[in-house]
Amino acid sequence: MSYLDWIVLSLTLTFIVAYGIYKSRENSSIDSYLLANKSLPWYHVTLSLMATQASAITFLSAPGQAYTDGMRFVQFYFGLPLAMVVLCITFVPKFGKLKIFTAYEFLEGRFDLRTRTLTSFLFLLQRGLSTGLSIYAPSLILSSILGWDITLTNIISGGIVMLYTVSGGAQAVSHTHLQQMGIVTVGMVIAGFMVVKLLPDDVSFSDALHVAGKMGKTNLIDFSFDLNNRYNVWSGLIGGFFLQLSYFGTDQSQVGRYLTGSSEGQSKLGLAMNGLLKIPMQFLILLVGVLVFAFYQFTNPPLFFNQVEVDKIRKTEFAQDFKTLEDQHALIQKEKRPHVLALTSALNKEDEAAVDKARTILAADENKVKEVRGKAQTLLSKANGGEVNDVNYIFLRFVIDYLPVGMLGLLIAVILLASMGSVAAAYNSLASCTVMDIYKRMYHKDNEDIDYVKASRWATFFWGIFCIVVAQYASRLGSMIEAVNVLGSLFYGVILGIFLVAFYFKTIGGRAVFYAAVLGEIFVVLSYWKDLTAFLWLNLIGCVLVIGFAFIIEKIWPQSDNNPTPETAV
Repeated sequence: MSYLDWIVLSLTLTFIVAYGIYKSRENSSIDSYLLANKSLPWYHVTLSLMATQASAITFLSAPGQAYTDGMRFVQFYFGLPLAMVVLCITFVPKFGKLKIFTAYEFLEGRFDLRTRTLTSFLFLLQRGLSTGLSIYAPSLILSSILGWDITLTNIISGGIVMLYTVSGGAQAVSHTHLQQMGIVTVGMVIAGFMVVKLLPDDVSFSDALHVAGKMGKTNLIDFSFDLNNRYNVWSGLIGGFFLQLSYFGTDQSQVGRYLTGSSEGQSKLGLAMNGLLKIPMQFLILLVGVLVFAFYQFTNPPLFFNQVEVDKIRKTEFAQDFKTLEDQHALIQKEKRPHVLALTSALNKEDEAAVDKARTILAADENKVKEVRGKAQTLLSKANGGEVNDVNYIFLRFVIDYLPVGMLGLLIAVILLASMGSVAAAYNSLASCTVMDIYKRMYHKDNEDIDYVKASRWATFFWGIFCIVVAQYASRLGSMIEAVNVLGSLFYGVILGIFLVAFYFKTIGGRAVFYAAVLGEIFVVLSYWKDLTAFLWLNLIGCVLVIGFAFIIEKIWPQSDNNPTPETAV
């Protein structure tokens, strides 16, 4: 990077960290540290929710996902607006009445301590692991640009966020989210503009979209019903609904964001706006990936986008074999380019016969490209001693190779800031559950507020170290945006099932739901391990199994004291 890029990057990150520490410099109470004194307006809640979701994984991996698989991933979010409606009607009022710090406090009053502890443990495990992925994403940037070891970049990525989260708690998280989302939005709009600007002079924005569409990359809607198809309307509406309902309704990293609302109405409005804005936001991010794909139809793309792995293989005995594959790839791209131009011309002339002919030829060319890339990936895996994947590097490589001086620093800052937003919220939620559900509830019930604040800071520090360690192993998981959602799907359905039993099945007690959750989690993990269905359906399966098992266990082994008290009834 140039000196100007470093200046832009350094000033942006320094501003965010300093602003977060300054806005939360007085945190003497546990209410302030964990819930920001419940003082935030709806737009703070909305942007904080969006920043928590929009990690570096979103901005690194989603364009790569669109580049390789098209835009069908957007269907993943189709259940989100409906989930927001259910949350506003059901979860927010119930959580608001109880004046809780974590979502899992409610479960002890409704069931018992062990159900609360189990659910909190499932959250801590899932969120701790997925946060490791969120730390790894920006580490890819620093590692690719600077050539640094991934261990060092993981420590830097996780450590910067730990600095202001340990210091400022929920106030630091919420206030920095506001600034982060502003910078991130501007940066991604500029990135999309630059992709279009870099297209050949005789290729317009609409031409690029048409070319990408005819090559199967604008596959937004798929109405086919197939349990093994990861992304279609039904998996998005049904599986996605249960995933989003569990994520926003039972995951403390999200619950903690809308519990900071100054009133129930502000929390609801924040959630509703999140439901309205998330799909368009994700659509635009995927669109950037499709435009990058269109750009590389007119410009020779790398054979493999992870430059670090390419540099490694050049120093091995496989260097000549890789060079041969690069030459084959370049030749295919050279042969393909006239057909891309022919497709563009046919589209402009609305010559359907010529369009179909060009599409057929390009489909064959794309198969050749995939075959050569597959061979290259196999060779890289053999040379570098482990599985390699470059989906997460596609957008990053474009940014590094083609954006002008200064813009590279801004886009790198955007991706780092996105990571900081989601990781900070995760640290804060992990600390909340550790202190309120375990430390305070089970060991130190009557300490002063300042003691719990200190414990929260230590818990934040512990989870920061844990997540950085997890980040060391994230490279083995392929597309990170898929990996993080697969990981969530292993736990969210079961957690949601526990909460739905608590809300709507008043005759089922804590013993039944505890064992139902254990059985449901075992079945979900086995279903994923045996690859019985696409991962989104695991959210529905886990939820239904917990409800079904709990009902059966309660009938076989009834619990006499399962009625909630007036204080905890819902």
